[in-house]
Amino acid sequence: MARLAGKIVLVTGGASGIGEAIVRASHKEGARVVIADIHPSAGTRLADELGERAHFLQLDVAEEASWITGLDAVIAEHGRLDVLVNNAGVTGNAADGQNDPEHTTLDEWRRVMRVNLDGVFLGCKHGIRVMRPTGGSIINMSSRSGLVGVPHQAAYAASKAAVRNHTKSVALYCAEQGVNIRCNSVHPAAILTPMWEAMLKDGADAEAVARASPLHRFGRPDEVAAIVILLASDEATFITGSEFNIDGGILAGSAGAPK
Repeated sequence: MARLAGKIVLVTGGASGIGEAIVRASHKEGARVVIADIHPSAGTRLADELGERAHFLQLDVAEEASWITGLDAVIAEHGRLDVLVNNAGVTGNAADGQNDPEHTTLDEWRRVMRVNLDGVFLGCKHGIRVMRPTGGSIINMSSRSGLVGVPHQAAYAASKAAVRNHTKSVALYCAEQGVNIRCNSVHPAAILTPMWEAMLKDGADAEAVARASPLHRFGRPDEVAAIVILLASDEATFITGSEFNIDGGILAGSAGAPK
C-alpha cells in the first residue's frame, strides 16, 4: 500500500532540488501534495506534470501573512494538513563572496535568517495551529552545517543550527500540550541539487567534496526524500524531537568535509 495514501502534504521550496524530490516521492506514495514555493512558473509546471493530487501554492516563507493565507486555503480545500515539510532555504552566498563571521554584512545575515530560520519558525507556528485538531508531522530541513562550524558559511550554518534546536523545542511543546504533532529535523550534507551545482560552477572542488564522504560521492535528492517519507508516514509515530543525518558517513569519522 502507498505509505502516504490520503495524506495532505505541504512542501515549502517544493518546486526544485530536494523539495521537488520530496514532492515527487510524496505524490508517488499516494499523498495529495501542495507544492509551496515563491516561484510560480516552476511550481505550476511541476503541479501540471504530476496532475491529479498536486497543486501549486505561492508562498513566501518569510512573511507571516503568506503563511496564514496559504494554510487557511489548504484547510478550506482539504479540511486538514497532515504533513508539513519546512524545506525552503537559501545558501547565504553573498554577492561579494564574504560569508565568514568577520565580513558577512548584517543585511546578508538577516536575509539568510529571514528565510532559513524565520521561515521555519512561522511554518511550525502556523503548522501547529492548523494541525492541532487532527495531528500530524512537521519535518524541518536543517543541514550537516547545522551540526558543525562552517567558517565560510557563517549565516547559513547558524541558521541551520537554530533549525535543529527549534525542532526539538516544537517537539517537546507539542508533547507537553498533548497535541499529536511530531517534529523532526533532517540534516543532509552534499546533495547534488541546483544549489550545489551553482557552487560548483563558482569553483567548489567537486572531487574533494565527494572524497570527503566515506561513500565517495554526492548524495541524491531522492535519498533525502526517502527519510522524509518515513517521518511523514504512520511508521514513525514514536519518533519526535529527533535528527537524521544524511551525509554518506561524514560525521561518523573525524576528518569531516572540506570547509
